[in-house]
Amino acid sequence: MKLVVRFIMICGVLVGYFIISKYVSYGDEENIASIGKIHQEASENPAVVGVNDEADRHYHLNIENNLHLYTSPKLKQLKEIVLAVVACGDRLDETLVMLKSALIFSQVHLRIIVIADDNLIPSFREKLKEWTYILPDRFVFEVHPINFPLQGNTEEWRKLFKPCAAQRLFLPTVLGSVDALLYVDTDTLFLAPLEEIWEHFSRMNSSQMAALTPEHEDHATGWYNRFARHPYYGPLGVNSGVMLMNLTRMRQFNWNEYVVPIYKEYKLKITWGDQDIINIIFHFHPDKLYIYPCRYNFRPDHCMYMSVCTSAEEEGVAVLHGNRGSFHSEKHMAFRAVYRAMEEYQLGTDPYMNLLFVMKKYLEETISSNCGKVNHIFTKAAEKFIQEGDFVEEEEQEDGE
Repeated sequence: MKLVVRFIMICGVLVGYFIISKYVSYGDEENIASIGKIHQEASENPAVVGVNDEADRHYHLNIENNLHLYTSPKLKQLKEIVLAVVACGDRLDETLVMLKSALIFSQVHLRIIVIADDNLIPSFREKLKEWTYILPDRFVFEVHPINFPLQGNTEEWRKLFKPCAAQRLFLPTVLGSVDALLYVDTDTLFLAPLEEIWEHFSRMNSSQMAALTPEHEDHATGWYNRFARHPYYGPLGVNSGVMLMNLTRMRQFNWNEYVVPIYKEYKLKITWGDQDIINIIFHFHPDKLYIYPCRYNFRPDHCMYMSVCTSAEEEGVAVLHGNRGSFHSEKHMAFRAVYRAMEEYQLGTDPYMNLLFVMKKYLEETISSNCGKVNHIFTKAAEKFIQEGDFVEEEEQEDGE
């Protein structure tokens, strides 16, 4: 009897092994077919795929791989980040300080795209060319003139809210060969690696085509929920100063076909120009937008009354946005201190002693302000990236050899 039982057990193990081996051999093909079905259903009805639908996300990143540029570094080595900015009027110096911060806080190759007024183009090309000698093989750049791909009078678009700010609305068309990019306003500074921001592309589901932060964290001080006379995204609206843009998906969505009609319908009711138009579009298409934490677009509103950005308190500010002239105002001392340190820093020199140390020193002088009282959050992320003693002069390296 015992022999019969043992024989049955051995047969069971062999059968189980056979089934498992068949599953392993053919499992990938079955999974791919299943995921392909999910993708087909999602394309027919994007809303069916949720933000946590891992299967569909991996389909895009690992199988179809048509969105390879922004695959998470954890899943695939990131080769390049595309950074875009639009600069007009007196924004030359401010834009260059922002680009300097991007070069400091980037670990992978950068492709910088500047769209600027004709009179600013030579200055941008001259300074960026100079930086290529200081940081060889770290980045490439291209500078384009302002271009509104519309029929008729484009001057109205040029003057919408801030000079040329509306150019961002037409990037899917103007940059027709670019798959995806990180767009930032000129009045922003990077204080953490750009890879951290870019990685949010890999967290989007198959229907989302852009990422933004909420305009406010507090209903009591929110602008859109108290004053807006037009539709806006979610309970508090979104701020468009730091925007991940999947241009391929935006083109598939026919983004430009929404922009002009919405402007014509709401132009007498919008206050913040292109940002309001973006809010209106995503109000009607909320499934197309991904929301990331406020540390990626930290503004004076997050600390001028009290600290309300939890992600910045926990991990530090990643992108500082000095909107409403905060970088140049004595009213916002902490923002001005960070900008001053970044402006004074010379690329190619020790970032710990000549940037981070100086920035902390300037911030210590702002503790009388509410933002200054939480000044540690301005350097918390930067301190993880910039360590004392990491920098070695090129001459010292040669001497050591």
